[in-house]
Amino acid sequence: MNEDKEKMTAEEVSVGADTRQSPITTADIIADYNGFCNTEEEEFFIDPRKLDPRYIETVTMHGLLDTAFTPRIPIIEGLLYPGTYLMAGAPKIGKSFLVLQMGFAIATGTPLWGMQLHQGSVLYLALEDDPARLQRRSSRMFGVEGTKNMHFATKAKSLENGLMQQLEGFIREHSDTKLIIIDTLQKVRGDDGDKYSYANDYQIISNLKALTDANQIAVLIVHHTRKQDAEDKFDTISGTTGLLGSADGAFLLRKEKRTGPEATLDVIGRDQQDQRFKLLFKQENCTWDLTEIETQLWRDPPDPTLDAIAALVNAESPIWEGTATELAQRIGSGMLPHHLSRKLNVNVARLLAEHGVLYAPSRSHDGRRVRLYFAEGKGSR
Repeated sequence: MNEDKEKMTAEEVSVGADTRQSPITTADIIADYNGFCNTEEEEFFIDPRKLDPRYIETVTMHGLLDTAFTPRIPIIEGLLYPGTYLMAGAPKIGKSFLVLQMGFAIATGTPLWGMQLHQGSVLYLALEDDPARLQRRSSRMFGVEGTKNMHFATKAKSLENGLMQQLEGFIREHSDTKLIIIDTLQKVRGDDGDKYSYANDYQIISNLKALTDANQIAVLIVHHTRKQDAEDKFDTISGTTGLLGSADGAFLLRKEKRTGPEATLDVIGRDQQDQRFKLLFKQENCTWDLTEIETQLWRDPPDPTLDAIAALVNAESPIWEGTATELAQRIGSGMLPHHLSRKLNVNVARLLAEHGVLYAPSRSHDGRRVRLYFAEGKGSR
């Protein structure tokens, strides 16, 4: 076990409520998972099989179930999660207004269309604009109060010549970064003659996806659609299917009548259900209003075990720590301890989203233990 992990597991946390504990932040949540979520294999053990070029690393089903993965905390509830997304639509349809509206909501912590979100810094690469146009657009949309959390750039390097390093540098300087907007993809593609191949399109998104996976942020890439129609509307996204195939999701903004204010926003993604929103463009301030949600989100039925956890750990009793056996007895689940641990591993994100409770298994010289934090308002919603 390395020195960093020894320092983290040396922390003393009392069993039961302890109102003298410091507030738990989103950074604490991620730090806990980085420190405590692991598989059965000790980190210092180097498997000699890995030196064999014929070796392929696998994980057993038990290994998966025995691991608690870091929860992907939504940036905009039910709409935008950490990952790399396309925002596609016909030219001059209002995509830039929409992504700026989303970015401003995140930067100010203002709910978007009634959807709760997590506030943080936003970088908008407005590569088809100049500062004067950005000033006119942002003041028309949001007034002149502004926010220091919204950052603009009208010039950036291409993906093949330094953009990734620029984005990494911005994240280092702004550790609360939640969203990076690239407007547009064409401006950062570079001059590679093979840039429209499936492999190149896939690699473009994969590079950005590595950035979002490492930093738990979202990258939203503005892109165009083709004029040709398709049975699947997402097949109209310009370029090869490598773009959508590698992305975590996509937004498709469409108008039935180009001169009309009504539009449809279709959303697909790995971490969310497919949805369709009806929007109305307000010409007076160039923002989009939500008029209807055609597809309602499906909700999981109540789970007695998770409800019992929420009754045990809440605002009045914010911290609990013990063994899985002690937890099973405390909530009266009737489950075998290792089955309870696996159930909690599988439901980390749901427990946090629905009940504001963070489950973080830990390991020390005394063995494995269960940590439960009430994190409502500090990372869960």
